Amino acid sequence: MKIEVFEGKTKEEAKEKALAELNVSENEVFIKEEEKKGKLFKATTYVCKIVKITDVANFLKEKLAEMLKNMGIECQFETNVRDEQINIKMYSDKNNILIGKNGQTLMAIQTVLRQIAFNEIGTYPYILLDVENYKEKKISNLERNAKRIAREVLKTKIDVSLDNMNSYERRIIHNALSKYKNLSTTSEGEEPNRHIVIRYVETEEPEENGEEE
Repeated sequence: MKIEVFEGKTKEEAKEKALAELNVSENEVFIKEEEKKGKLFKATTYVCKIVKITDVANFLKEKLAEMLKNMGIECQFETNVRDEQINIKMYSDKNNILIGKNGQTLMAIQTVLRQIAFNEIGTYPYILLDVENYKEKKISNLERNAKRIAREVLKTKIDVSLDNMNSYERRIIHNALSKYKNLSTTSEGEEPNRHIVIRYVETEEPEENGEEE
């Protein structure tokens, strides 16, 4: 994975130089900007470290293959980048091992990959790691259940607290209900007991849903 380094008198100049020379748009790369203090009588310059998202995706796929090989698991991969998100789907005859109880093993592997990326490029990319269609089905079920409860809240005007969820699952719920009028969704509680509360609100305008996770 090649990380390109560019310098400029300002952050903007360094970034523009990097994007122009690599002929890429800002949403196709990861950028880390640093300030380089000048020595005696020398002006401060700015450093832009830049790497293509597709290169990071290929790098992480290689690291994942190494990790699974050490676990004694042979796996095929399907990798793509969509909306600045790295999607890696795994196909194996040991899917249950890769997923783990309630998806815990899958989430742990995803967390390790994000840390590997951070160690290399200085930022945490958004990675969606899946085993065949496990997460797709889970997202579909979460959204369907959330919308069913939302309709009940609109009908009864009674708030409903959902089960405890991790930040990834809560984000799915927030997004699924973000366009519902007369509803708000907030996350409450402390990890690992953090959950979403769906509330009816007396307003004709949609409330701002979600939160910074």
